[in-house]
Amino acid sequence: MSAQRSTAARPLPRTARPAPRPSLTALPGGASERALRSRLELVRAPLQARSKIPFLVVCMSILGAALLCALLVNTTMARNSYEMSELRREVSRVAQDTQSLEAQVAAQKTSLPDTAASLGMVPAEDPAMIRLSDGTVLGGAQEEAGQ
Repeated sequence: MSAQRSTAARPLPRTARPAPRPSLTALPGGASERALRSRLELVRAPLQARSKIPFLVVCMSILGAALLCALLVNTTMARNSYEMSELRREVSRVAQDTQSLEAQVAAQKTSLPDTAASLGMVPAEDPAMIRLSDGTVLGGAQEEAGQ
């Protein structure tokens, strides 16, 4: 089989040319003109070109919806920005109030002993506390006596 391929693959010598083919002619009894016409009539006419208006309407609708969404998002972000700035101002006011109250508490802590002395109070020499869960007295003279 490889021998057959090798002989078929060889080019023809220049002196040997293939014989010219005879021209094609219609044979008697072949396809008649009527049958040929009926086959051509079976081909359908191309559809009419559709209007481009529906496509343009869809594109314009999508564009309008996108612009409307962008406007809605932009408006919402602007409103949230105003709310955020108002909340920041409120937080700064609360921080200032907290600082002033802490300063008042610190001032009261330093002036507490002076205020108590002006009211006639004296510091306790041996303070005692009562534990409410079991009623025992902690600290004071009783604890020293128990030891």
